[in-house]
Amino acid sequence: MHSTFMHILLIEDDSELGDGIADFLRGQGDTVILERNGLQADRLLQQERFDFALIDVGLPGLSGYEIVRRIHGRGQNLPVILITARDALDDRIYGLDLGADDYLPKPFELPELTARMRAVLRRGRNTGTAGTPSSIRFGPLALDTEGRLASLDGQPLSITSREWDLLEALATAGGRTVPKERLQSNASGNAVEVYVSRLRPRLEPAGVLIRTVRGFGYRLELEGGRSDAA
Repeated sequence: MHSTFMHILLIEDDSELGDGIADFLRGQGDTVILERNGLQADRLLQQERFDFALIDVGLPGLSGYEIVRRIHGRGQNLPVILITARDALDDRIYGLDLGADDYLPKPFELPELTARMRAVLRRGRNTGTAGTPSSIRFGPLALDTEGRLASLDGQPLSITSREWDLLEALATAGGRTVPKERLQSNASGNAVEVYVSRLRPRLEPAGVLIRTVRGFGYRLELEGGRSDAA
């Protein structure tokens, strides 16, 4: 089991296997979105931020290989494991060369899958190629993720630890909507709404807005409707 709960996209068109993996990961505390169509999954990847992607190769709509190619073509910093019945050496090399972090042939035991996920995350922390970047910019908002320091228009922004967690998730999404359940993390009740209400009056004078997407979550937006993350 990993120490930090994750928001995972699982792309698997085999109903029995997909449901089994999703149930196993949810039992560990992770949130999982299960998508069975490759094209729909790729659209979702452009709208929402995930911490990890588990991708079958043989998918309707768009192959798993093509999804990985598009993820890296967009510059998305997302750890990926390919899961597939294709276990020939050339298939594994091709998937890894496209940018996948690991390749797990079917059939496999679920504890092995989570062990490989942990290994990918460890490599990311050691090399800086996966996980959260050390600095995030969204218009005039700047976050130093290593020091957990925030600034707005070059001036220090004083926020609590929970406010930082929320703001980091929103800024990392780069203007895409983040589900409320992802923001809640270990918070409960109306905690997210409380933190949003505290942050809004401090961000809005600089033109950084926290928009509510009713029934789903929140996103950052610059005044005038632009998004400008770096």
